[in-house]
Amino acid sequence: TNKAHASMNRQVTHVSRRAFLKSAAAVAAVPAFVPARVLGADGAAAASNRIAMGLIGIGGQGGYHLRCLTGFQDVQVTALCDVDAGHLKAAADHVESAYAEARKAGSFKGCATYKDFRELLARDDLDAVLIATPDHWHAAIAIAAMEAGKDVYVEKPISVCVAQGRAVCDAARRYRRVLQVGSHERSRANARFACELVRNGRIGELRRVQINMPLDQGRGGIPPQPVMPVPEGLDWNLWLGPAPWVPYTEKRCHFWFRYIMDYAGGEMTDRGAHILDLAQLGMGMDESGPVEVEGQGSRPSEGLFDTFMKYHFVYRYAHGVEVVGTDQGPRGLRFEGTKGWVFIHIHGGNLEAEPASLLKETIGAGEIHLGRSPGHHQDFLAAVRNRGQVM
Repeated sequence: TNKAHASMNRQVTHVSRRAFLKSAAAVAAVPAFVPARVLGADGAAAASNRIAMGLIGIGGQGGYHLRCLTGFQDVQVTALCDVDAGHLKAAADHVESAYAEARKAGSFKGCATYKDFRELLARDDLDAVLIATPDHWHAAIAIAAMEAGKDVYVEKPISVCVAQGRAVCDAARRYRRVLQVGSHERSRANARFACELVRNGRIGELRRVQINMPLDQGRGGIPPQPVMPVPEGLDWNLWLGPAPWVPYTEKRCHFWFRYIMDYAGGEMTDRGAHILDLAQLGMGMDESGPVEVEGQGSRPSEGLFDTFMKYHFVYRYAHGVEVVGTDQGPRGLRFEGTKGWVFIHIHGGNLEAEPASLLKETIGAGEIHLGRSPGHHQDFLAAVRNRGQVM
């Protein structure tokens, strides 16, 4: 399991959401299928040895994942699913183009498309699925996929509340599935090096971690939005799924869902999932978390968006370190110690440090090493093949 952590201190507020988490998994249940395909000793990726994958949610981020996966020789994208017919067609066209030569050679027989994820999960020829739906669907689909015998790469955040995240992790253990969250920032070499500096005492005793999560310009509150006709090809009821029914409007759907509490948690669970994850890694707290949490903030008093846009929070850990977060400053996190500090910029992974000489340090043979990742997708694929755990 690739470790990644994202949490939001919010209780599940809709009974239908709790019920759906259980019922969606039950509907999709099929006898457990343990993948038998592994790479041959020579590393060749014959059609019979490729990891067969299905993708659920193939819009913006899902489309990025699709482009990455179709570039790997040891992967075969076999099935696609999206509630938006436009997304589905664009993705299917990409797969056909990416595998054009394989089709000529007879090693590609086509890619199935679905609107309903349960139909995709019912296939017994898939080793793994990648889930890049809106956040409120992550937990239900991930649990259903693991119950159906599939390994799972699920986009961050793993869920919209702590209880759902716990249920996903419990399912991974129960069904002995590989589970990786798309917190890809921890796969960057610079981020791991910065965390090695912290964990090996290069900045002295760690006292504080400063978290900066500003909103991008233009992503604040917006006025109330008009009801609009549902676009042709979009199954609005299935998009909403476990969330309360509301009429369609453009800024409620696709990218903008992240600023509406019924579907996501705003910046806290968007980029915050990356930044807070690196705080956990740098502190060596992947197996634990804060013992005290406090916070305050404000959100728009009217309009469509209702996630917190302004915030200040403090996480206190048992070893005395405080993680302090605000909506100000350059996006990223700064580890502050008694002898200096190191800052990791999100996204891009550039580092700053005081003293600057910290960035020229070498981590010795007997010190803590966090390894280097060939890439977040590659880590997942290696875990699927080897049934192991990567950092």
